[in-house]
Amino acid sequence: MQIDIVEHEPPYRVGIIIGSLSRESINRRLAQALQRLAPRELEFFEITYADLPLYNRDRDGDYPQVAIDFKAAVASADAVLFVTPEYNRSIPGPLKNAIDWGSRPYGDNAWEDKPTGVIGGSPGKIGTAVGQQTLRSTLSYLNARQMTSPEAYVQVTPGLIDDDARVTDADTEEFLRGFMRKFLEYTARVLTVIPQE
Repeated sequence: MQIDIVEHEPPYRVGIIIGSLSRESINRRLAQALQRLAPRELEFFEITYADLPLYNRDRDGDYPQVAIDFKAAVASADAVLFVTPEYNRSIPGPLKNAIDWGSRPYGDNAWEDKPTGVIGGSPGKIGTAVGQQTLRSTLSYLNARQMTSPEAYVQVTPGLIDDDARVTDADTEEFLRGFMRKFLEYTARVLTVIPQE
């Protein structure tokens, strides 16, 4: 029996979700650096969520337009890259709120089968390891397709990423470049379809 493989050709549109709402966030700077280091086959746009209200199940029958727009942005992405800090050994509340809006109402989960990557920066040496595990647990429950390796917990020291979003440390730059190459490979693999009879 012959199997036909259908590949979604690049470029791939990658929605970036930054876990911090701060304009001065080191994770925003990290996201900008990742875009500079990424292969040309990836095209990026930011998925914003700052205007989402707190999720309330009572709104499931009358979804606010801002939540509809957020879900449409997620749906329009071929893949999603989360770049997030760690807050109190978890993820920032607004990020969790956005994920919840994207998963509702029941049966209309925007994260289903979406290729996703997770990375984060912190001034601390363990980076965002615990926060990322919290995020991964949520994405797993929502049936997102997660790139699980390589993991990337970035200690962002002063000057590591300059004002032009260039990484000043050669080893870190090469690691992040490799991370983005792997994300491209993973996205292509997830978006390759083997039709079922």
